[in-house]
Amino acid sequence: MGGDSLKAYDVPERVRTYDIDMDVMHPLRHKMIEIILDIVPFNQEAALKVMDLGAGTGIFSARVLEKFPNARVTAVDGAEAMVDIAADRLGPLANRLNWVIADFRRLPAETVIADSYDLVISSYALHHLSTGEKLALLKQVVCALKMGGWFLNADIVVAEDESIEQRMQQLRVAGVMSRASAGDQRFAGVESTRAYLSQLQIAENDQPQTAATDLKIIRDAGLPAAEIFWKELNEVVTGGPRLVDR
Repeated sequence: MGGDSLKAYDVPERVRTYDIDMDVMHPLRHKMIEIILDIVPFNQEAALKVMDLGAGTGIFSARVLEKFPNARVTAVDGAEAMVDIAADRLGPLANRLNWVIADFRRLPAETVIADSYDLVISSYALHHLSTGEKLALLKQVVCALKMGGWFLNADIVVAEDESIEQRMQQLRVAGVMSRASAGDQRFAGVESTRAYLSQLQIAENDQPQTAATDLKIIRDAGLPAAEIFWKELNEVVTGGPRLVDR
């Protein structure tokens, strides 16, 4: 994440309600994680080495460690305030996880050693980067993947057409309002919901690209077989394998 995004997430008040807010604003994230775990082609007993970019409160890392009991995860996040919540969620699973507190734009060299990971995952994190920053990061990711390793990302995108994007945002606002608790004044009406989501986007330095641009960035980074595996409105699962040399 960029510096502004890190500041937004490294606030105790924001972190305490993070998972509740995510379930209101992005309820499909759980489905998207399961889709990624279904796509992953590795044996369930494999001793996988995994990197989770933007691990946050540990929801994705926990599911990987549950599904792959011999896997080990390097969890990267720039917000130290997230770590305590993630530790509570992970419990004994934390014994197979190593935390790296770092900005995506300046990953420690020892975190991205060439040919070292079977799987790199990310969820709702990379849209905080510009196209250039994302390309630079994913080039490092591809280098860090073993041949035959996979990168898979669950994230948000924007529509190519402005009128379609406006309609998708209308649907988003309606969905958020329907899921929010009755006493949550942030989402009490259309205008307050739109205002809160807009303020959040600015505070977190959101920079989502179109699905086509996102896919091109992944392919240009060195994964030419990358695809969009799933899409619903403005949420997508993308990625692919680092192809074995022929």
